[in-house]
Amino acid sequence: MKLIHNQIPVEFLSELPEGVKLVKRKGREFLVIEDVVSRSGRSLMSDDVRIHGEPSIMMQVTIRDAVGPIFLDAYWGSHAKLYGFLPTLSGADPVIDAAVPESRESLMVDSVCEVEGCGCTRAVELLLPGGENKILVCARMGCPGHRMVLSRMPKMVSDTISGINFFGAGSLDEDWFSELS
Repeated sequence: MKLIHNQIPVEFLSELPEGVKLVKRKGREFLVIEDVVSRSGRSLMSDDVRIHGEPSIMMQVTIRDAVGPIFLDAYWGSHAKLYGFLPTLSGADPVIDAAVPESRESLMVDSVCEVEGCGCTRAVELLLPGGENKILVCARMGCPGHRMVLSRMPKMVSDTISGINFFGAGSLDEDWFSELS
């Protein structure tokens, strides 16, 4: 699949939620998650593992019978990830269970995925600082479903932000994430 660059709504840029920053790469604007926390306020950011030059989002996940850390790209809409263990990914896409690595506090909530044909009813909940805004990520491996729930912005803006997906891991299009232009 090709990497698709999406326009970021001006309304969102004028009032970026705490925990989200705007970066420019190769002359294009991208959103990067700077900080997300669990319901108890524990940060999920890992400066030890960086993806595309930014700290990653770290969670403890269970995929079928395997358990271990996963590091997610903080670029909004990227699906790049690094596993700290060897999960079994063959067969039907499993539904994961995610938790805070240190405390094992669950990050799971009931939420129906909005991606057509997915049907998953579980999501990983990541709170942006301040507790007013959150990110919900579909718990089905392989599903690109994710959305940003914004308390002070029109649903249309939230829907537009939630629709940003970048594909193309391993393709030349990934050069958009290389050094700042």
